[in-house]
Amino acid sequence: MPKRVLILGATGSIGRQTLDVIARLERRYVVVGLGAWSRWHELGELADVVGVGDVALASEEAAAELAAARPDLRIRAGRGALAALVEQVPADIVVVAVAGLAALEPMIAALQRGLRVAFASKEPIVAAGGLVVEAAKRHGATLVPIDSEISAVFQCLQAVRPDWVEKVLLTASGGPFVDLSREELARVTPEQALAHPTWRMGAKVTIDSATLMNKGFEVFELHWLFGLAVDKIEVVVHHQSIIHSAVQLIDSTVLAQVGLPDMRAPIQYALTYPERLASDLPRLDLPEVGRLTFSRPDVARFPCL
Repeated sequence: MPKRVLILGATGSIGRQTLDVIARLERRYVVVGLGAWSRWHELGELADVVGVGDVALASEEAAAELAAARPDLRIRAGRGALAALVEQVPADIVVVAVAGLAALEPMIAALQRGLRVAFASKEPIVAAGGLVVEAAKRHGATLVPIDSEISAVFQCLQAVRPDWVEKVLLTASGGPFVDLSREELARVTPEQALAHPTWRMGAKVTIDSATLMNKGFEVFELHWLFGLAVDKIEVVVHHQSIIHSAVQLIDSTVLAQVGLPDMRAPIQYALTYPERLASDLPRLDLPEVGRLTFSRPDVARFPCL
């Protein structure tokens, strides 16, 4: 029996890559509903591609457009639409990839149903981490991170006891501006900020990566998800984005999760956890990579972190 998946934020980068991963897993997973904020035309097209009739749009105006164009779809509309989709459509896994705090309500709805929540949205954990984690515990739900760095820590921690952890090494690509001086940073453009050197992501997270704000968010995530004190989290700039993060243990051992900068790998793990399934994703060739470099972040130049 295939596992049923709801994808919130289906028209964005993570949503589309999740659909790609599910297609590669050959009938082990089936999409039962799609949600988005306002891209009604794209949502309608995706519904046709995956063959679903249940959708949600947080924008009432967009939902009205979709209803006029596609009367065959069962559409939830408005502020509570994403949570309503979660509450009304039977599912095993809810992928939450909605930008901003709008992800909080549907995430809590999924946790209250005891479902697995595979999440890429950071803001619910940053703004309400205690509420989210408590909801998961109370209802026997599972939180599995999709973000590559948080997923890397999650994967490393599967192999160790909590009292063995000395600290977490949270890697950051540094974004496009990591080597610029303060004077040069004053002249950068939004277009340059959106040109990430290693990852292809949505606009918001790409901008947050350029300022290292994103890495600050991830410190919050590690704190809430894994009960880590902030002084046990060290941010390390790693330009190549090959080591996605690591865990240093009390006996000096360091366990790292390593792979190509391809979001489909952590997406697949979030779907298959705790199992692993064969995939046809590209493989890492370390001799081809050649060199891995590391440095400490400059918080004077990047005060968001």
